[in-house]
Amino acid sequence: MAGHSQFKNIMHRKGAQDAKRSKIFNKLAREITVAAKSGLPDPAANPRLRAAILAGRAQNMPRDRIDRAIKQGTPGGGDDANYEEVRYEGYGPGGVALIVEALTDNRNRTAAEVRSSFTKYGGSLGETNSVSFMFSRIGAIFYPAAAADADAVFEVALEAGADNVESDENGHEVTTTVENFGAVRDALEAKFGGAESARLTWRPLNTVAPSEDAAASLLKLLDVLEDNDDVQVVEGNFDISDELMQKLTA
Repeated sequence: MAGHSQFKNIMHRKGAQDAKRSKIFNKLAREITVAAKSGLPDPAANPRLRAAILAGRAQNMPRDRIDRAIKQGTPGGGDDANYEEVRYEGYGPGGVALIVEALTDNRNRTAAEVRSSFTKYGGSLGETNSVSFMFSRIGAIFYPAAAADADAVFEVALEAGADNVESDENGHEVTTTVENFGAVRDALEAKFGGAESARLTWRPLNTVAPSEDAAASLLKLLDVLEDNDDVQVVEGNFDISDELMQKLTA
């Protein structure tokens, strides 16, 4: 299983624990607040806010928590922090390339914490663009299988300019270029309603299969990064087999 999917699975596994769920809600709330600040606090007129709210609902985030986060992002709402979007790149154990995206009100603090995490678990933080050339920047939109018919999703997505549609028993993943992401997302929403997730992401061009020891250290690094309040997303080019993943997380 590739890194971009594997980390999502780790997030879901951890999300079953109350403490981890609280962490996830905090991250989602920050994204909602920043999205509200970056445009109108009305999700109908603010695609980023709309996507952030959908992400919150997908994690069963309480409605009052979502409303509170939106209010904090409106003028006079009480959140005066100036959040910046920051990207960190580096190598984890076993030569795995990792991209870490964060929302922070203190770049120095976040950089120091991310660097320390990489170093502690056998990785090394590099400069911007040191590993991103190993990934494609794409738009990814996901609908559960029950939300739409595969042929209908394919037709609407391709007509709107999507690059690819993959459907299985779990759902439909639509991928696009960065430039076409907004148009494809809007076309799908008009036909099928809001997606379970819709965001720009990093997709590895090739994957690395770390050894068992390296994979164990890598999972520890991902857990620590996940625990960091500033870190929103981690993408990697690792491919850990289901068998090894089960052994390491048993």
